[in-house]
Amino acid sequence: MGPVMTTDGGALARLSGAHKRYGAVTALDGLDLDVRQGELLAVLGPNGAGKSTAIALMLGLQRPDAGQVELFGRSPNDLSVRRGVGVMMQEVALADALRVRDHIAMTQAYYPDPLSLAEAITLAGVEKIANRPYAKLSGGQKRQAQFALAVCGRPQLLFLDEPTTGLDLTSRETMWATLRRLVAGGVSIVLTTHYIEEAEALADRVVVMAKGRRVAEGTVQEMRALVVRKRVDCATALGLAVIEAWPGVTAAVRDGPRISITTTDAEGAVRRLLDADPTLFDLEVRRAGLSEAFAELTQEPAP
Repeated sequence: MGPVMTTDGGALARLSGAHKRYGAVTALDGLDLDVRQGELLAVLGPNGAGKSTAIALMLGLQRPDAGQVELFGRSPNDLSVRRGVGVMMQEVALADALRVRDHIAMTQAYYPDPLSLAEAITLAGVEKIANRPYAKLSGGQKRQAQFALAVCGRPQLLFLDEPTTGLDLTSRETMWATLRRLVAGGVSIVLTTHYIEEAEALADRVVVMAKGRRVAEGTVQEMRALVVRKRVDCATALGLAVIEAWPGVTAAVRDGPRISITTTDAEGAVRRLLDADPTLFDLEVRRAGLSEAFAELTQEPAP
């Protein structure tokens, strides 16, 4: 593929007012979503928020019932633009008998300027499983093999739908390091994930979805700032019932001698704690993290 083409406004891919229904279920309800050059975009949302459907529309795997879809400024059904894309979806069916290296070699043939077989194996970190039949791999190893297929064509835009599900911590961190290198090299990545820490560690920009709509967008710091709640932790003999009655306190949980307080008025809570318990110690106040922001924005329990 030649030079990067973009949609109007510099986006590599875009959904504009996208609607999609499956029978009585509304998967997307007027979704606007764009992918910009040189970023890792993390798309967060509870199950059923429409994350996978949004990616399927951008890839041309499904068509919207209404709204517009563009990929590199063209229709996602245009074969020439799809050759600039790497994909790793949640549901993948690959030939069981073929070795991992054979799968990579077959996938490379689809792209005009792929990595060499050795480069792809090294980049994806699949040296230890390259000669194993796909059927002999564990669930996590299959995800690693699928990642190799996604990156072997030297894509300009990479769609990764829950890529680290099933990976152990070491394999997940190895994939994170690879994603950082790809973004540093100019690749744009769309990542859907259930792991809040994955978005915090990798994302340049976060989009939070709920019920088929975009409910928030910004950097990780901006997402945190949307949340007015803070956490106050300390060791105190005060009872939970006393603390829960204070203005602004939304929750209080005891763990041994320590109490963790969630509140919209951290300063007021600290003053009351110090006044009520002169022996209080180990006091800590922190802003809510992305997990709390996710829960507040989507009205869902934090993952």
